[in-house]
Amino acid sequence: MRRLALLLIAVTTACRSSAPSDTTATDAGVDACALLFGTPSDKTGLGPDRCRPRCECGGDAYAPPTYGPAFVQGLLDDWRLAAKYPDITVDPYTQPVPPADPPGTVCGVLPLPRADAGGRPYELRTYPSMEAARAAGARPTHHGHCGVCSPLADLAVYIRENDLGARARTCALSPDGGEGQVACLMALGFDRPCAQAWAYDAENTRAKCLGVCLSRLTDGYNLEDGTLNPCIQCDEDLSGPVFQAVAGRTRRNSGVPNAICRPCAEVRPLIHEYPAGP
Repeated sequence: MRRLALLLIAVTTACRSSAPSDTTATDAGVDACALLFGTPSDKTGLGPDRCRPRCECGGDAYAPPTYGPAFVQGLLDDWRLAAKYPDITVDPYTQPVPPADPPGTVCGVLPLPRADAGGRPYELRTYPSMEAARAAGARPTHHGHCGVCSPLADLAVYIRENDLGARARTCALSPDGGEGQVACLMALGFDRPCAQAWAYDAENTRAKCLGVCLSRLTDGYNLEDGTLNPCIQCDEDLSGPVFQAVAGRTRRNSGVPNAICRPCAEVRPLIHEYPAGP
């Protein structure tokens, strides 16, 4: 998210203690290359001895800053998407999966001239590389093409909610169906099209993965060996490609850690900086 917390659908995940730690990956006996990237919660299934919000293996060290409440509020107050994405009107899981992005593709926040005292207007544009985005005056906001979850308001949700699990599961179980689910997700702060992408993802996973999810009621998000629990892995395989094609932004391609721990090789480093300027 990202999104994967929804995909547990009606599953009640067993809680396992994994209190945060300030220790570093260079502690005695710790192999930095074996550590996963994330910020464990009590539902992760792993602790900070196995998963930390940084990658320190070889020459690819990456440690994102802690984006505090002031940073998140700035995304909401200081910026305004000039042209919002339209609603998703066709189930994307009934359409062919678009081809993968060319290597190096990024989505950038391009500031526009300020016309009033409101937030700085911006556009989202897809660029062939980080260098091309910066040369155009854009601030890279995630790797890959722009999509309905690329706006900064949606980034704010991903940063603010380390573990969307409990709240998003409530949305997935909305008695009002799809629209109720979308409204519930919007209450978390998602723009409507991004909330729709999450809702379609959940419905597809419900249809394709419910059996395996119900069979793993006591699994944390990660198993003891660090792999994803089979429910989340089923979503990853059967819903993930379409979700990423529609949403654009994920937490992994935005370099944002969360309660689902991932191998560092799957994480795309990115430092988020959005000074609104004059």
